[in-house]
Amino acid sequence: MDKYILLIETATDACSVALTKNGSTIAEKYIDEPKAHASVIGGYVTDILKENGITMDDCAAVAVSKGPGSYTGLRVGVSCAKGLCYGAGKPLISVCTLATITQLALDNNLYTGTGDFLVVPMIDARRMEVYTANFNSKGEQLTPIEARILDENSYAEELAAGPVLFNGNGAEKFKPLVESNPNAFFAPQQPHANGMRVIAAAKLDAQEFEDSAYFEPFYLKDFVAGKPKKLL
Repeated sequence: MDKYILLIETATDACSVALTKNGSTIAEKYIDEPKAHASVIGGYVTDILKENGITMDDCAAVAVSKGPGSYTGLRVGVSCAKGLCYGAGKPLISVCTLATITQLALDNNLYTGTGDFLVVPMIDARRMEVYTANFNSKGEQLTPIEARILDENSYAEELAAGPVLFNGNGAEKFKPLVESNPNAFFAPQQPHANGMRVIAAAKLDAQEFEDSAYFEPFYLKDFVAGKPKKLL
């Protein structure tokens, strides 16, 4: 029997929905537009199921990006995923956004060197801060997720030890600080739902599910609302 998983990724300005069949991605819809998540995600889910001739009843699970990332984006994605799971009686799977970005780097061969290397996915936060963790070239997480402020001395130890691929949308602001280092490689990108498929499939096989009633995204930092502009 075919195993379908619906994948939802909304952790950054980008928003995407993908569908996998037996571990392979068969469709994806994607947009990179700030604050578009709530207006497009429902349509993406409806269209991707219809275009592939299935319904939620045919899906084995729904997987959602759990963060870290945008507070609003994560809320939209998780709310949609939980609603689908509740309505169709399907299990919920969560996938770390940084692991998704790392998997995309490996899938797309974004490292242009040879041999083993370190992958450092970066999600843009405020100013010179990023959400990040270190992964090896097999996609295995090596360090805890953290909010890190970047400067010219950041990752000096890692770069001295060997090649490092900095990817994700936060890599762009780090590049000017260390691009002269021959061990520093860069591949700025947004996460795509397609990058969730490997972890989602493994969690489905292991029956590693979230409690869809109580699951909350991993924000890493508390949400801070901006001050409203004064009316003229």
